Amino acid sequence: MKYVSTRGQAPAAAFLDAVIAGLAPDGGLYVPERWPTLSADEIAAFAGRPYAEVAADLVGRFAGDDIDPDRLAEMCADAYASFSHAAVAPLKQLAPGRFLLELFHGPTLAFKDIALQLLAGLYDHALARKSRRLTIVCATSGDTGGAAVEAFRGRANVRIVVLFPEGRISEVQRRFMTTAGDDNVACLAVRGDFDDCQAMLKAMFQDAQFARAVDLSGVNSINFARIAAQIVYYFTAAVALGAPGRPVAFAVPTGNFGDAYAGYAAHRMGLPIERIILGVNSNDILARALASGRYQRGETAATLSPAMDIQAASNFERLYFEAVERDPMETARAFEAFAARGVLDIPPRGLAAIRALFAGAAVSEAETGRTILSTLNETGELVDPHTAVGLAAAARIGPAKPTTPLVTLATAHPAKFPEAVEAAAGVAPETPHSVFRLAERGERIKSIAADLETAKIFIRKFAQV
Repeated sequence: MKYVSTRGQAPAAAFLDAVIAGLAPDGGLYVPERWPTLSADEIAAFAGRPYAEVAADLVGRFAGDDIDPDRLAEMCADAYASFSHAAVAPLKQLAPGRFLLELFHGPTLAFKDIALQLLAGLYDHALARKSRRLTIVCATSGDTGGAAVEAFRGRANVRIVVLFPEGRISEVQRRFMTTAGDDNVACLAVRGDFDDCQAMLKAMFQDAQFARAVDLSGVNSINFARIAAQIVYYFTAAVALGAPGRPVAFAVPTGNFGDAYAGYAAHRMGLPIERIILGVNSNDILARALASGRYQRGETAATLSPAMDIQAASNFERLYFEAVERDPMETARAFEAFAARGVLDIPPRGLAAIRALFAGAAVSEAETGRTILSTLNETGELVDPHTAVGLAAAARIGPAKPTTPLVTLATAHPAKFPEAVEAAAGVAPETPHSVFRLAERGERIKSIAADLETAKIFIRKFAQV
């Protein structure tokens, strides 16, 4: 299996080379040269199998000959051994035909753990084989940073630097990053928003001299291994609800579009997904793009769901590439224009292709709060603000057919956002032991301006440690 850039100016790469690189050298994102597809019998055979076994099967289809299947099975078993629920991603029924997919049973209480625990194993395997030491730089709107730090802390062949928007994430999200005492971890609080952090990260990759000097890599959802790992829970959830014998719809709270794009990938692999509903907050670039055909950056607003406070969704480039029939010249033109002017118009044929699977809804702060309260009153479940956005979008749009089961992705534990949850529901979420321990640890943070050169100077120095 080879990987090609959405912008077409980078050589095809093997799986582990694409994983280690993160972003393609031409500024594009890696995608598989072709989508692996599963038969109905292969999908049905996942029923009742342990999560790690399904992950090894599906990720193995992307890894190809790059990883021995037995070694990959070991990595998957190790990745999910620390999860607090034996099912890893359990389904919970809320009402007839309505379900929550709980993705927060990993060590940092967010869905990012599912991909990053496996990604760390992939890095260890690849770096040991190549005798390399990398510098990972990660831009986060809250949850990716904590999950990345937890996955990579203490690993001999990796240094990790996390960029997060200062004052725009919850205290628990911040502490999952900044209380790590390992020497290979550094946290930079950027005086700006997440889009500033993400733009700085992309610019670092595009500076070839800097990237070589620090041996730069990235674990944001630009890294295709993140997508491959997230595909797995779409399959396990759908099979548990009767796939491939019947289709399933999903509602996904999203900001950077990685989780939703993983659903698209599962669909391309043969999973019968009827509809993917995008729930976004006031930072509604994706919902506006679906409604109007114009993908246009706005001002980033701070909300109750900070991990979704994003106005430039990186993985949308992957979907655009597919929607324009994998035309790399058109994709490069569109996203270079978007980087320069903050706007691109989706061609009508491409927009129709996107709308065939996706629908979107923007959810206000008031509606988010009301959904937290109504979900508690009607089901007894206390959900975090991001999950509430997904539930509100699911209620507004629903599946195409009323008989189709609808699964909302529960992307974070409510204890990561205790103040917002208690303000909405009048009930404080139960605090897991992992959160209690964070309060006992000191924090290590460096505050910097949203300035690329300042960040690069820090990272160059850190990479030499």
